[in-house]
Amino acid sequence: MKSGFRLGRLFGIEVNIDWSLLLIFFLITWNLSSGFGSMHQDWSTLLRWGTAIVAAILFFGSVLTHELAHSLVARSQGVPVRRITLFLFGGVSNIQREPPSPTAEFLITIVGPISSIALGVFFIAVSGIPTDILLASAEENLQLLSDLGPIPTLLLWLGPINIVLGLFNLVPGFPLDGGRIVRSILWAITDNLRRATRWASYLGQLIAWIMIGTGFAMVFGIQIPFFGTGFVSGLWLAFIGWFLHSAATRSYQHVVIRDILEDVPVSNIMRNDAPIVAPDISIRNLVHSHIMRTDDHSFPVIESGRLVGLVTLEDVRTVPREAWNTSTVRDIMTPNEELIVAQEDEDAADALDKMRQRDFRQLPVMRGSEMVGFLRRRDIIKWLQLHSDMANA
Repeated sequence: MKSGFRLGRLFGIEVNIDWSLLLIFFLITWNLSSGFGSMHQDWSTLLRWGTAIVAAILFFGSVLTHELAHSLVARSQGVPVRRITLFLFGGVSNIQREPPSPTAEFLITIVGPISSIALGVFFIAVSGIPTDILLASAEENLQLLSDLGPIPTLLLWLGPINIVLGLFNLVPGFPLDGGRIVRSILWAITDNLRRATRWASYLGQLIAWIMIGTGFAMVFGIQIPFFGTGFVSGLWLAFIGWFLHSAATRSYQHVVIRDILEDVPVSNIMRNDAPIVAPDISIRNLVHSHIMRTDDHSFPVIESGRLVGLVTLEDVRTVPREAWNTSTVRDIMTPNEELIVAQEDEDAADALDKMRQRDFRQLPVMRGSEMVGFLRRRDIIKWLQLHSDMANA
């Protein structure tokens, strides 16, 4: 099930919005509206909220630009990118495999913070505000800023926030951009991606724990330089630290899994005796003669010896029970032309990536146009469990 919606495509890359983005969009807009109201007491409610909404939209446009920079450089390095997703913590590029070299990783990574900092400088420059205003004392600065119109005010918020975004991403906490830069350096030194990822992940987890500890200190009223104090700010910093810790752990696990599965052909893991069904049997027959008699949740649909589709338990759930006798497998199956398949000589790591990208639990395995097996996610998990000694090496 999707957790958001598709916004469109840019340079052939799908752009998605996660529903969690709406929460942070509202919080940013509400906070900016209050801030603009305090600074510009002569502004109407409509002007305050309108400026805040535009500022929030442009901010997430800036986040999209940051991720797009990563994605375009990744594609120039031969690494495919399927989508960009904007969510609660900003954005993430769905880069489908690890970069081919430390240099490629460095280039893919560094362009993101550079684009954010460049955007920040650009927004400040086009605001037309003299440098002496920006360098004035706090009281003078507040007075001068209160005389600004909506557009300069908006640009002066967007400029620093983009610079902060770029600098924050340079924190060496994997998988933040700074952590990936550290990994690229360690990779170049060790010539071992897995070892470099492990060290970068440990550093990321350490920084995450520091953020969590700092956040809880702020919650209990301790004044922290730069961060200040406060319950909400502290809780938010701790939450970001927890997210970073989880992401660092998952990223290392992903590299370990790829390392184990790489160069393992799908044919070594697939099932050769996949349960198949005919397209014209009723759904009731499918349920009682196949689903209820096995532990399988999906079935290749074969007609005249050829794969014509795939039917799953989720497909059956879309049909009312009273229609089970009159509806057939052909009516609800995913047709062959829409299926994602694996080739028998394909790396199991690549097949697993296909499953993850589409949130599939299984793939038909082909030899040319002929189906020769069935690869399930649980079969891959079993393989990984059998090779856990390698995973812990």
